[in-house]
Amino acid sequence: MSITRRRFIAPALVLTAGVTLIAWGMTAPVAQAAATGCQVTYTVPSQWSGGFTANVEIKNLGDAVASWNLKWTFPATGQAVAQGWNATYAQTGLQVTATNLSYNGAIATNGVTSIGFNGAWTSTNPIPTRFTLNGVACTGSTTTASPTATATASPSPTRTVSPSASPSASTSPSPSTTVSPTGWNPPSNLVQPLNEVWAHYESTYNSLYTFRNYGWDQVFAGGGQINYCVRWDSTAHVTAALRDQIHAALARQFKKWMDVMVGHNGWPYATVPVKVVGWAVRDRAQLEWTDTSVDIYVNNIREDAPQCSEPCGRFFHQDGNYSGCTGGASHHYDMSLWLTAGMTGGAGGDWGQRIGSEYFTGNLNTDNIHILLHEMGHTFGLDDFYDWTPTGQCCFIMNAGSATSITEFDKWMFRDWWRHLKSRYGY
Repeated sequence: MSITRRRFIAPALVLTAGVTLIAWGMTAPVAQAAATGCQVTYTVPSQWSGGFTANVEIKNLGDAVASWNLKWTFPATGQAVAQGWNATYAQTGLQVTATNLSYNGAIATNGVTSIGFNGAWTSTNPIPTRFTLNGVACTGSTTTASPTATATASPSPTRTVSPSASPSASTSPSPSTTVSPTGWNPPSNLVQPLNEVWAHYESTYNSLYTFRNYGWDQVFAGGGQINYCVRWDSTAHVTAALRDQIHAALARQFKKWMDVMVGHNGWPYATVPVKVVGWAVRDRAQLEWTDTSVDIYVNNIREDAPQCSEPCGRFFHQDGNYSGCTGGASHHYDMSLWLTAGMTGGAGGDWGQRIGSEYFTGNLNTDNIHILLHEMGHTFGLDDFYDWTPTGQCCFIMNAGSATSITEFDKWMFRDWWRHLKSRYGY
């Protein structure tokens, strides 16, 4: 058995339509002078071939608002919202409308709220420059409307489009709790959703307690170290400098999960070093280095992609017998980092993680490579949340695409695995 599953996200335009019915009602005439104004900051922290991530910060410079919609027009043909967070998104042609969710409709004077999305582009990806908030142009200044007494009707029934979730952080993150060196002490508001998640595991994982190749098993088998081999599923060339950057970025992302455990509930490792021991490639000439710092496997094809030596792989030898591995057990690899050209999503399991080569190399200096972090979560047993959401939770790294970093809820789900499995390692 393996946990070679479960998730594949493509940033194609995947939108689910929903209908919102709003009752008619009349408001009493009110005479007042309303100050209006806004400022929008649109940034693109990462971009790759045909796709990008955009963060949009909305600052309300006028009177407080209870709800909002933000509109803009993309400058270039082919630009589109694919997956968004912290708003519902509707797009007609190049015109986009982002509407608040239930928890972030209110923006005080000088208050700020942030939204964002994964997008698609074809020829170019220029930044939009004109935005309106509730119909008011966001120029960075305010205007004051003359007092008027009017009766207004709430909107007629409208049809809204809600995208599948994409990278974000929850607007109201769970409160932090000091990690206890012993015991189990999640924040009180997370107890119920954590119990729901574990009950879901127990009802859906066929071999939840008997499977022996989770990332946890691999860490302990290596005495607190993890070895990787890179499957370079691309025709691009790799310099020694790029190789080293890939190794460093991989180790940095893995460390983010391991840091969750430091000092918690008897976890024995202060650090879990990551070492890349090999590369698999179709053509040796693609690798532009001559040193022997890593083993190189040429044209060993499995699943239509270069594969590191099976005799050296833990996935193939979970008993730890690497007698057939050239160089011996020290040259074995626990996981593969499978980098595939043109891939726009990801997959993860006990064998490692698979993501797009362009996406990964384009984000080597990004603090959180969110697709890789999600797939690493699968390696340690964490599940997807396509068809249900734990009570009180919305945006977390394992809810595919709804967060860009490991959240408090992710951390406690991760620690819950250790709580249930640690006895097998004598803790």
